[in-house]
Amino acid sequence: MLTADLAAPDSSVHRIVVVGGGAAGLELATLLGDRLGRRGRAHVTLVDRNRSHFWKPHLHEIAAGSMNLGLHELSYMAQAHWHGFTDRIGEMTGLDRDRRTVQVAPHLDEHGQPVTLAREFPYDTLVIAVGSQTNDFGTPGVREHAVALETPADAERFHRRLVNACIRAHAQGTPLAPWQLKVAIIGAGATGVELAAELQRTTRELISYGLDRIDHAQHIGIHLVEAGPRVLPALPERLSAGALRQLQARHVTVHTCARVAAVDGQGVQLADGRRIDAELVVWAAGIRAPAFLAGLGLETNALNQLKVLPTLQTTQDENVFAIGDCAACPWLGREPATVPPRAQAAHQQATHVADALVACRLLGRPLKPWRYRDFGSLISLGRYSSVGNLMGSLKGRTLWLDGYFGWVMYLSLYQMHQQALHGPARVVLNLLGHFFTRSTRPRVKLH
Repeated sequence: MLTADLAAPDSSVHRIVVVGGGAAGLELATLLGDRLGRRGRAHVTLVDRNRSHFWKPHLHEIAAGSMNLGLHELSYMAQAHWHGFTDRIGEMTGLDRDRRTVQVAPHLDEHGQPVTLAREFPYDTLVIAVGSQTNDFGTPGVREHAVALETPADAERFHRRLVNACIRAHAQGTPLAPWQLKVAIIGAGATGVELAAELQRTTRELISYGLDRIDHAQHIGIHLVEAGPRVLPALPERLSAGALRQLQARHVTVHTCARVAAVDGQGVQLADGRRIDAELVVWAAGIRAPAFLAGLGLETNALNQLKVLPTLQTTQDENVFAIGDCAACPWLGREPATVPPRAQAAHQQATHVADALVACRLLGRPLKPWRYRDFGSLISLGRYSSVGNLMGSLKGRTLWLDGYFGWVMYLSLYQMHQQALHGPARVVLNLLGHFFTRSTRPRVKLH
């Protein structure tokens, strides 16, 4: 049974509910809270099933152990307190468009005890920003034996398994099995490529902390498996070729035109009959939006993404917007293409919707269409190295980046996200704090 939120705002104030606290949703809630919530011009509520935010493009660093989650996650309750919006925990399960309410499931703790009951939240404007999930395409064994890097918990679980595998191999008195200390990463998109490069570095550092019975060159093996003909298939061929050269220089074994038929406890079976032995398997091939979106009565595509107009309103309800990976947004000027699921698109959409809600919903001005500006792509290949391109640089020409300078530009993307959430002053203080405390921590997470 659903209960109304006891802290529901007065209906005389415009009620904005943002569902999903990822890159798009949290930036939007922060902008709206600063502009409207603090001034009492609207009531802004953020609903998310988690209690903290982490920038999803850095999940591969949590998995590899090169980033400490505790230093980079952000409490939704704290962000809401600082920026004038309300945080409510829970997972969206349904939508009553006639009554304009969002239905949220009960939230349970780790012991299965209820923290909150099933609730519903009234809205005048709803923005759905629930992101995406991994698409396993129904491949046998993926759910049972592979790790999908969808959440920080997934990334930490993989890292613990990696550390345990190294400690186990170091302690055992018998020779290692062929599959031990081998990692197979399925999908050579940005996540797969970045994880492969990062693991080659962090596993070397990990075994340097007393696990000297493991020979990195002989025992550690990183396999990157891609069904298509090249790595980074969604990016320009020049970036793909550059990334492949750097991966091969780091002794990552790349398998292209290799479709996975099944995953089991000791590796991966390919459709052509080949087998890749692996103790750990990461599934990073393809994405889709959460399945519940297809049951909301709104128009969706085959990937469960909500179809939206150029204004980012859903096609069947002008009071419901969708942004981020869960939205199938037309790429104006490149129809019938849709905007790719990238962090820069989420950032641009959050800014646009914040401006639109201030101008249209509260000031009565017409909505303007959103146009995606592709500023290029940057792929991290471990510390001090990256490949990428910046679009629109040097009077319309493309600037191709690699090496250290590319890595610096890659880091700047995260700082842009941080600035959107905290402002420039706090970002500078966080950077200084990291600089002065890094010598007190190991170079890689060991637990």
